[in-house]
Amino acid sequence: MDIQLEKLELIKLLADTEDPTILKSIRKIFKKEQKDWWDDLTDQQKEEIEEGERQIERGEFVLYEDMMKKHR
Repeated sequence: MDIQLEKLELIKLLADTEDPTILKSIRKIFKKEQKDWWDDLTDQQKEEIEEGERQIERGEFVLYEDMMKKHR
């Protein structure tokens, strides 16, 4: 079956239903499908990001504009 036709049939079924449990179930499926990009990172990548956040909290950073002035 064509994916576009399948979508249209599902849209019609969704529009016609008055059953709140079906709507809740569909919403739950979509929420489950949404992935957080953080979960796809390696432990090393996560640690590097967290270290960068700690450096910012300690004031150990350079503003982008200041860096660009220095390197122009």
